Amino acid sequence: MLFQKLLNFNAIALASTLLVGMEASARTVEYDLTISEQTLAPAGKNVRVLAINGGIPGPTLRFTEGDEAVIRVHNQLSREETSTHWHGLLVPNAMDGVPYTTTPPIKPGQSYTFKFPLKHSGTYWYHSHTGLQEQRGIFGSIVVLPKGGEPVKTSQDHVLLLSDWTNRNPNTIMRSLMSGYDYDAIRKGNKQSILGAAKAGALGEYFQREWERIPPMDLSDVYFDAFLINGKTTSTLAGKPGEKVRLRLINAAAASYFYVNSSAGPMTIVAADGPPVQPVKVNELLMGIAETYDVVVTVPPTGSYEIRATAQDGSGHASVWIGSGTPHPAPEIPKANLYKMDYMLAGAFEALGDAPSDGRPLPPYRKLRSPQSTTLPANAPRREMTLRLTGDMERYIWSFNNKTLTEESTIRVKKGEVLTFQLVNDTMMHHPIHLHGHFFRLINGQGERSPLKHTVDVPPMGKRTIEFEANDAGDWFFHCHLLYHMEAGMARVITYNQDESYKPGLDPALLDPYYWMAMGYVQNNMTMGMAKIMNSRNDFGVEWDIGHDDSGGEHLASYEIDATWGRYFNPNFSTLLGGRFTNEDDLENRAIAGFRYRMPGFVRSTFTLDSEGDARLELMKSFQLTERLSVFSGIEYDTASDFRSNIGAEYILTRNFGAVTSYDSDHGFGAGFSFRF
Repeated sequence: MLFQKLLNFNAIALASTLLVGMEASARTVEYDLTISEQTLAPAGKNVRVLAINGGIPGPTLRFTEGDEAVIRVHNQLSREETSTHWHGLLVPNAMDGVPYTTTPPIKPGQSYTFKFPLKHSGTYWYHSHTGLQEQRGIFGSIVVLPKGGEPVKTSQDHVLLLSDWTNRNPNTIMRSLMSGYDYDAIRKGNKQSILGAAKAGALGEYFQREWERIPPMDLSDVYFDAFLINGKTTSTLAGKPGEKVRLRLINAAAASYFYVNSSAGPMTIVAADGPPVQPVKVNELLMGIAETYDVVVTVPPTGSYEIRATAQDGSGHASVWIGSGTPHPAPEIPKANLYKMDYMLAGAFEALGDAPSDGRPLPPYRKLRSPQSTTLPANAPRREMTLRLTGDMERYIWSFNNKTLTEESTIRVKKGEVLTFQLVNDTMMHHPIHLHGHFFRLINGQGERSPLKHTVDVPPMGKRTIEFEANDAGDWFFHCHLLYHMEAGMARVITYNQDESYKPGLDPALLDPYYWMAMGYVQNNMTMGMAKIMNSRNDFGVEWDIGHDDSGGEHLASYEIDATWGRYFNPNFSTLLGGRFTNEDDLENRAIAGFRYRMPGFVRSTFTLDSEGDARLELMKSFQLTERLSVFSGIEYDTASDFRSNIGAEYILTRNFGAVTSYDSDHGFGAGFSFRF
């Protein structure tokens, strides 16, 4: 009996010693991140930016699996609150960093301390989740090493943080996007036109697309002044011949996908979104926004070799050179033929494919295979739901199932269930969909070895299937990681709260903000235009038509001004209600109601009925001849004033101004300038 007691005592003592040793080995790793406004030149021109510890990007935060992170974020901005989200890391819900939803916003002059354990290894990143601050410079990288070291050994280990940079204010960009003005496409050389379609041998497809009311295809919404790797357009890494180098690729761009390729030969993918995958070689790699990939390259015997990140729309690239000696550039990625449907629809026909025939691959998802089984509990309750990715490129409204975050904020889940999401893209743009607080299995044909990811690209008109276990209660953000799409409504909160009346906290910056805009033209014979404030569904504005009167009549100018509220329902239909004010002879001010309808061929029609019993029908059509030159025509029939017509041409000169000339049946010939703000 005494021997048994001694044995039990020794066992307890040994267990206690092991526990104390384990606790002692768990390091606390501390960082301080200070967010401030600085004058820097990421694209070669001094601009005011938001920086972390004085630079862009912020510092790399390095940990080892099992460490406890203590990160103090200090907000030194004078007027803006801020936030920090730890993208891809599984952290306690209160530490996730989404302002108002999980974590309090960090007010100006205040600090917030994040504390969380590092439960898994991999390559991740961090960024602001407040408004459009990420685009202005608040982002950085995270490296968490496995306890026993990386399973794939390399001589060097480098972070390559990819980003896009604009010298413009992101709020101005958002306003421009919502107005439907696509000057950015002109700057990138991607503006579709009749002449461009003819040169591409796709004139028939161009007019068929217009007849079917499909907006021009695009790969990026925004023109960027620079693309950067670790804050630079080009940089070098030392490398000895034959060395194997791990490159931790992070796409921290706000609105750009990147093709990554190397002149040093194939890249071997060894990890995706943090977790390891079975090594697989690729020549090119398409990275969706917010994805990470660890790749291994071998330094060739002689020369300097380029690792290049090319923007998906072909508008620029950034480079890192490894080795020394004669430079060997990476192969050029061919530009997409945006007039042809085959590339844009490749994901619809082969959603898990890896390389269309034109050398522009889709993400390598079909090749990704987990080293071990990732199957979820077989006895867990299961539920499947379809989420359609929906939007309108011209109005710039983005949504799930045709509802924005403001209109439908939550997806309710129950702890312990396994959710399968069918993500179906009904738009002509790529969408990188990110889930906070969980890894999901990407169902890619690898069965029980399906890879774990936190972000997935859903290609135009394509679909992806993901599944995850609801195993961490709280409110978790789920959204498109194209920053301007999230801002425009493509987001939800996955909540474990089953109370139907429960509404999660949301950042006011995401709640359907209003933007103002104005456009029109001023000529020697007349001026026409509109000015309004708008959000996703509502327009409050005025439209004016003022003609100069040289006949010596009672008025120096005749005017008609419509002041209306418009309500958007879908890309083809909206309503309007308001008043029409005029000084024209025999006409009175009156109330009006009506609708706008987009007809086949992008013919825009407007029908109104006024309080005097008169009806008006307007038809308008624009033909884009070249990237900058368009012709327009319109016809109007009003039961009170009979027929009116106009025809004209506009040449875009700058972002805000163009030259215009037109003939109007009421006001004759004229010439002047157009404006857009």
